[in-house]
Amino acid sequence: MTDQHVPTGPHELELEMLDLRPALEAVLMVADQPLDHLTLAQAVGHPPVDVEQALGELAAEYTEQGRGFELRNIAGGWRFFTREEFAGAVERFILDGQQARLTQAALETMAVVAYRQPISRSRISAIRGVNVDGVVRTLVTRGLIEEDGVDAESGAILYRTTSYFLERMGLGSLEELPDIAGHLPELEDMEDEVLSGAEDALGELANQDSIGDAEAAAVAEETDEDDDARG
Repeated sequence: MTDQHVPTGPHELELEMLDLRPALEAVLMVADQPLDHLTLAQAVGHPPVDVEQALGELAAEYTEQGRGFELRNIAGGWRFFTREEFAGAVERFILDGQQARLTQAALETMAVVAYRQPISRSRISAIRGVNVDGVVRTLVTRGLIEEDGVDAESGAILYRTTSYFLERMGLGSLEELPDIAGHLPELEDMEDEVLSGAEDALGELANQDSIGDAEAAAVAEETDEDDDARG
């Protein structure tokens, strides 16, 4: 270990010293974008130079062991990816779930995007009261929502519904959405019962068209989190 200073911030949590490699794996498992070694060092509480070395060792170890995933250094940061030779299994898993019904978490998230688009993930999370990264990724994968530029102030990615969303909902345009948008308050006033009106309306349309969305484990966990938040 070295004496190099670990980056700190005003809201840094006091954490016990964790084993470096497992801690890195835990953080990378939930990352939705590449993370540089400085950001990871702050998260796991180890010096950046040790983190950088550990990342290279982990990447080499996964390749040597023939794991189904790999750790890549891409776009200035590190992130897990499915190993190319196993992409077929992932594709089958996704396609097999195309006929499953939308979960409550997915319906709520899609309703917020439909009526507040373009909108960032952080604003969706503010409305729903839970992290929506997993659900947003799933909806993007299903082709129901897509990126729509970035917010001028925060630089956050914005999302909107797609033409496929309209097709699967049986709508000719967004103007044909159930007329409840005018009843949706601003973010700070958003209430569960109002949002449920949006999700119910989209749910009826989705069920009519057997729209598909098999939620992954991360989304299932996020749904439980949502239930806990309401309880």
